[in-house]
Amino acid sequence: MSRIFEALQRSEAERSEIDLTVVSEATEVLRRVERESALKWDTPGSSEQIDATKNSDREMLFGQSGKSPVGTTPGTHIGAKLWQVEERLDPFGQFQSLEISLTSQSRLVSLTDSGSPAAEALRLLGVRLRHLRRDRTLRKVLITSTIPQEGKSMIAANLACTLALRTQQRILVLEGDLRRPSLSRMFGLGRNPGLCEWLRGERSLTESIYHLEGQDLWILPAGSAPSNALELLQSGKLSELMDQLTVLFDWIIIDSPPVLPLADTSVWMRLADGILLITRQGTTERRQLKKGLEALEPRKLIGALVNSSKNAATSDYYYSPSTASRLNDASAE
Repeated sequence: MSRIFEALQRSEAERSEIDLTVVSEATEVLRRVERESALKWDTPGSSEQIDATKNSDREMLFGQSGKSPVGTTPGTHIGAKLWQVEERLDPFGQFQSLEISLTSQSRLVSLTDSGSPAAEALRLLGVRLRHLRRDRTLRKVLITSTIPQEGKSMIAANLACTLALRTQQRILVLEGDLRRPSLSRMFGLGRNPGLCEWLRGERSLTESIYHLEGQDLWILPAGSAPSNALELLQSGKLSELMDQLTVLFDWIIIDSPPVLPLADTSVWMRLADGILLITRQGTTERRQLKKGLEALEPRKLIGALVNSSKNAATSDYYYSPSTASRLNDASAE
């Protein structure tokens, strides 16, 4: 790695020229990461082994000091996996921190009512997901619903909080519903620049992701509401973004739009490892649920959660026993 840094220093004087030796070695590092990552997720193992391998991946990419070994000029891409690490610094030291502001409207039971049946159900969901990824690649989890107002954003926010509280891993919650974003509001955050600005090339990645204070939790907010949401998502940059995020974070929880009214979810679905479908008891009709299931990729569907179940005692949403069974068997494809 020292030879890479020496080459990087030599090339620093002339940013317009790329040291081909550095590029070659950086490309090989990234290919090695990709191979080891595929092997890691295909082979059952303990969470400690997974964490150790993940930390090794980060060290290969950023170095022990957190600096990137890649010396590229802005806009240079080497294959699908190579990108510029901004300012060659550990990005986690660059993310701005925001304070979570909990109110009665937050509905983050994972933080405010940890003893409730809903919070316990969410912990069970987190356990099920961690078990599932012993047997399959499951780092990017898409949370969607059949129609609006079924509680997908609330589930996404609480699941992210639960994983952050129960694991020693880095969790990113991504506000992928560009048309009607609500995640930031649940955390008591204002409207901050984020995904839309990054997709338009207006902000860097480290300027678009925010650390939520007191948690091993980060958020990539939707940003300013675009008039061309689908066009922005289909620009081709989203795949590049997810490649970067999967190296940085252990879990990426994506709050996407509902699957039926919009085509936006199909873009996210192609990039996700697994899909959780949210339905609302008393709201979702059978025909809507059937259409929603048909619109999803069967091999990626890992479960369905029933919101506002009558089994709930103290909360307005609950993880039903039938869902637990579904998630337990979901790894079979």
